[in-house]
Amino acid sequence: MIALLRYQAALFAGSHRWLPPVLGYAAFLALGIQSGAPILDAYGWAAAGLLPIGVWLTRICVTNEPSAARHCAAAAAGPGRVHLAAVLTAAGAALLLALGGAAYVLLRSDPHSADHRVAVPVLPATVAGLLAALACVLLGIAIGALCNRPVLRSTASAVPAGLVAALLLLVLGASPANAAVTGLVTGSADGTITVPWLPFAATALIAAAATAATCALSSRRG
Repeated sequence: MIALLRYQAALFAGSHRWLPPVLGYAAFLALGIQSGAPILDAYGWAAAGLLPIGVWLTRICVTNEPSAARHCAAAAAGPGRVHLAAVLTAAGAALLLALGGAAYVLLRSDPHSADHRVAVPVLPATVAGLLAALACVLLGIAIGALCNRPVLRSTASAVPAGLVAALLLLVLGASPANAAVTGLVTGSADGTITVPWLPFAATALIAAAATAATCALSSRRG
């Protein structure tokens, strides 16, 4: 598995297809987080942007390999393991962006409530912000896994499906990603920190189930 991860990471890095999502997320942070922004609002903004980025990175990784090379890797290691390595590579890239976003928030934000009257402890706020970011990343990975091959093979159906699902799960109140982000933004009004343990756990289960299902389907379809 380590060899497969190295192979997928090398493909990902060498393709330069990671540049648009990375630059897009950097622009999203720069435009949405001004110097002195309330820390919880800033963490909420940074986390929300990671859901569509997670979908995008997953699509890049599961479609990055030429068909001939994928067949060779699948014959050697099994299509399910190859697919799992691609999804894990996307998750690793999204995690690096989440950490970069958290560092940007720490540098630019003000550790106070939205009205700048109540001090907000930086460490608990950062923990809450990182868990919200991970919840969005994991849900994005799940959407990306379910909206690309081996489930949806056509670009004409995969891209719109992933985009619509990402937007819906950001705005729907029942979504764990929405709950994690909303908890940060709502808490910013009075400086209350709500650590999104439940949304994080829910998205971890959803991502694991989606990845397992697509790996099993990949093994059946080849």
